[in-house]
Amino acid sequence: MIEFLLGDEAVQADGFAPETSLLDYLRIHRARTGTKEGCASGDCGACTVVLVEPEGEALRYRAVNACITLLGTVHGRQVLTVEHLGKPGALHPVQQAMVDCHGSQCGFCTPGIVMSLFAWHHAPPPHDRETALSALSGNLCRCTGYRPILDAATQIAGQPCHDRFTQDTALTVARLRQIATAGALQAGDAQAWLPASLEELDALLHEHPAARLIAGGTDLALEATQNLKAFPALIHLDRVSDLQRLEVHDDHLLIGAARTYADCLAALEEFPGVGALLERLGSLQIRQRGSLGGNIANASPIGDMPPVLLALDAQLRLRRAGAVREVAIDGFFTGYRQTILPPGEYIEALRIPRLRSHQRFRVDKVSKRRDDDISAVCLALRLDLDEAGIVADARLACGGMAATPLRGANTEAALRGRPFDAAAVAAAQAAIALDFQPIDDLRASAAYRLKVAQNLLQRALLEGFECPAEVRHA
Repeated sequence: MIEFLLGDEAVQADGFAPETSLLDYLRIHRARTGTKEGCASGDCGACTVVLVEPEGEALRYRAVNACITLLGTVHGRQVLTVEHLGKPGALHPVQQAMVDCHGSQCGFCTPGIVMSLFAWHHAPPPHDRETALSALSGNLCRCTGYRPILDAATQIAGQPCHDRFTQDTALTVARLRQIATAGALQAGDAQAWLPASLEELDALLHEHPAARLIAGGTDLALEATQNLKAFPALIHLDRVSDLQRLEVHDDHLLIGAARTYADCLAALEEFPGVGALLERLGSLQIRQRGSLGGNIANASPIGDMPPVLLALDAQLRLRRAGAVREVAIDGFFTGYRQTILPPGEYIEALRIPRLRSHQRFRVDKVSKRRDDDISAVCLALRLDLDEAGIVADARLACGGMAATPLRGANTEAALRGRPFDAAAVAAAQAAIALDFQPIDDLRASAAYRLKVAQNLLQRALLEGFECPAEVRHA
């Protein structure tokens, strides 16, 4: 059984299949039809709802896509839909701003937009145009246009956030903390578990080694919504506190595998270009659910973070039945969506070395759309320079150029032992064709991908490398 708050109502739910989405639960089982189904893939934002959970003595409000948020995810949280905002005879200030600014036409997208703005209004400042655009980046509006919607955001930005949800903060925190940390869902022989510790997770995997693991589910949930697959055994990871850790050490970062992109952003911004890369990774709804470990474990050749981690020589901490081993991410991917992980083993954490003063780093992503799109090519480059400015060592990694995220050994060799100048770049551009044999697909042709990767090396030469504001090591 799982427990959560649906608005102010305490809910206990069981008997639902593990792959049941929050959207289906709301619309089919609770008649909360204000939440719309559009794409069923987390792209349009029509199904946006807000998940609320304690953060100290306060509450954190996160907009998420209900279509790819599985029901087990809401255990121990509060779910708010558009029906919860207003009351008879009075709209919520966010809803009123949309009316005042003429922010709705057909209205299909409006509930999701309202929920995104509601979460944004409850988020810490600043509340400006830039953060409003980020909050709305996952909400597609086909008819109204975004000017009146941004006008509504401007109107509510100037108002203090003192709605009834804010007034009930202490009570909501207390009610949520009364819910048991762990939970489960069962429907016939199918079951989903929500362990609260690594030990509980190890025990479940020992007993059910074939169970699917889910953190944010922004990729895995598509198997249910798009391919109509069932998950007979599913283990949720986002309630395991050790998988949410973030430790900043002198020479490395240690990040739990289930920590979301949004919660990694501040720490990863010390690597030049990575913050901007993450801001383009899906929408805010996706970044608030998707996890760093999930981006690695699904072994997609177009995942955004693997090229970065390959270029930074990251290590993965793997765990199985309490035994831990560390492996380099270089070598972790063995084929298209295949890794070295045997049944029962999982990624516990990532160890990412911090840049030293003699190292330069950059990452570039090229996609059809600038925002909320997957890569045609993603290239990450790290150069280790000696006192004379000669490249002593190099790491170059690409996504979208092979069946797996991959380092370019020949390209790295072409850069070593010489200054990073036009001649070195020309040699590296020729070597890229030896390292990568991309394919033609709907996203890009092989020739285009190869030329883009070569051009990104030229861009690195022309634009140079941004140095971190604070160098951690001499």
